[in-house]
Amino acid sequence: MGGGVVLPDTPDTAQRSLEHWSEAGRAEMQAFYTLATEDYRVLATARDWAADLRSRATDGRLRVLDVACGSGKFPAALLAAGLPAAALDLTVAIDLLDPSAFSIAEARAVLAPPFVAAAELEIPLQDLDVQARYDVIWATHALYALPPAELTGGVARMVTALRPGGFGAVAQASAASHYLAFYDAYRATYAPDVAPYTDAEAVADALTAAGADVAVTRLHYRTGSADRAVIGGFLQRCAFDDTVPLAQMESAGPLAEYLAGCRAADGSYTFEHEAHLMTWENA
Repeated sequence: MGGGVVLPDTPDTAQRSLEHWSEAGRAEMQAFYTLATEDYRVLATARDWAADLRSRATDGRLRVLDVACGSGKFPAALLAAGLPAAALDLTVAIDLLDPSAFSIAEARAVLAPPFVAAAELEIPLQDLDVQARYDVIWATHALYALPPAELTGGVARMVTALRPGGFGAVAQASAASHYLAFYDAYRATYAPDVAPYTDAEAVADALTAAGADVAVTRLHYRTGSADRAVIGGFLQRCAFDDTVPLAQMESAGPLAEYLAGCRAADGSYTFEHEAHLMTWENA
């Protein structure tokens, strides 16, 4: 969700997402990350990422691909969690892949040692060069808008681009999580013809089909606020639709029913999240 997007053949969920990754969408993006930064903080503390990087390095250097890098929230979370002190001996060259030039620029701006900005790949995942060889590839809350018909092929390219012995990681919300449940309710109320978000279960199936032996760690956490401006901006970003204000979302249909279940008597909101952290090592 916080990551970038993959372009479809026709304007749909992915195109709506891409249109919001721009300077014009900055205020909405900032409201979204008031809550969604927790997605990346949870991931950054879920395992020993410094060890994952160090074990794939050669002479203290390694090459990483950040798929649908978005605004760089995952590297930023790793830095905030203490990665620089834990990886003083490493140089991590990170290629930034995203079809949005705005996203790539945002992600590049947050990188700091041990991360060193390398290639900028302004392409969808489906166009990734399968001849590339990376030591580590990650996609963190990044594949929601990948068109369902292109999921298997896109994920296969990611797996193929990982060198033998390399480490892959994908973090994605499950079908039961807020992002998926909210978007399903939004679609049912306002946009029934657009594609659903891709859930973690579908990503796991695509990884398995590509030959990855996937281990899954389930991460449960909550986000919320009593600030209606924050909640409104967060939910508009979850839908990639800034034309429906919070009051309208609360007024009718399946979306209103879903939001009522997230709202306390005092008007504050709490959202339940389940992210699946899927990891594998290429044979």
